[in-house]
Amino acid sequence: MDYPLPEAARRYVAAHLHDDPAHLALQARRHPGLPVPELVRQIQARQKARAKLPAWADNPDLIFPPALSVEQASSARTAAFKAGLVGGARLADLTGGFGADAAAFAERIGHVDYVERAPALAAVVRYNFGLLGLANVTVHAADAMAFLKATPKHFDWLYLDPARRDTAARKIFLLRDCEPDVVKLLPLLLHKADKILLKTSPMLDIEHAVLGLGHVRRLWVVAVDNEVKEVLYELGQEPAVDPERYAVNLRRDGSHQEFRLNRAREARATPRYAEAQQYLYEPNAAVLKAGAFRSIGTAFELLKLHQHSHLYTSDALRVDFPGRIFRVLAVEKADGAALKRYLGPEARAHVTTRNFPDSVADFRRRTGIREGGEVYLFATTDLRGRPVVLVCEKIQSAPG
Repeated sequence: MDYPLPEAARRYVAAHLHDDPAHLALQARRHPGLPVPELVRQIQARQKARAKLPAWADNPDLIFPPALSVEQASSARTAAFKAGLVGGARLADLTGGFGADAAAFAERIGHVDYVERAPALAAVVRYNFGLLGLANVTVHAADAMAFLKATPKHFDWLYLDPARRDTAARKIFLLRDCEPDVVKLLPLLLHKADKILLKTSPMLDIEHAVLGLGHVRRLWVVAVDNEVKEVLYELGQEPAVDPERYAVNLRRDGSHQEFRLNRAREARATPRYAEAQQYLYEPNAAVLKAGAFRSIGTAFELLKLHQHSHLYTSDALRVDFPGRIFRVLAVEKADGAALKRYLGPEARAHVTTRNFPDSVADFRRRTGIREGGEVYLFATTDLRGRPVVLVCEKIQSAPG
């Protein structure tokens, strides 16, 4: 496809941005002078980008690659977070993709080398970066290893987000199954740069990655609105004995929650247990993924409800807790009639099950409680091994 788009094509995309792409494809004959299949792909990609990269999705001048490249791109929020971790004169993004990360890095680094092995994608990104005024980015259509071997430059940082799909488009989560193979490439990476920032799937086991990489200095588990999106590893010439872990939850209002731990502090933490008190605390997803099952309670002087529940309680409110905070209204049996006394006439509540025999779906079927409302029910197990339900209200002013 030629770009910039002709005016008629731009008008078509703008007019149908919110329409069903499948329906548009069926109506292609109505527009004989336009490359409708390609324009439909542009619309699909923009629709996928709207939540992740709203400023790019709203820019009528940008060209979008196939939707898969947009799906695999970082969001604007995670890209900005990564950019805040780096600095210096020069960085190379060795797995450029749609360029969201490279664009964010360009705001913090003197010069960015964007490297992408797919020539067509690199051409689109070169065009877009020109429109965005990113004069400190050089685009290279090249394989990462070939680029590193050919360049005489030394970098402050190298960044990699290895492709996590095999040739059959199945998702894969082991480092050795990603492209490029970072473990195999590591000696060359460390020869060419002082530091490396590696992004991996949240499905990849953190302990396995730390052991396999061998040069991890710090790592970040990054969630967006309480959904873990990526894990970042900082690699250096010498590894830390026990790398610091940062559990980060980026929130819609632009703020973020953060909790710091390592394996030694987690192992030393000694939980204390109690029945539910005035407040209930549910750690955010990043905290749990980072493995803070014990130290999160001791750090905030909280009591744990049960060894396997990962729910915490206190009589003193800890407003800076990294997660959701609730006021406990009652502790009941898992009985629909008893629980409905706390609900409105429509019998609606938000339900969470932790260390409980039923799934949420089974709990709803058994009790007849539907989704919604202002009440939060936590079905769990108490210290005596009994299934109980904590009837709660969310503390709206608290983080989470």
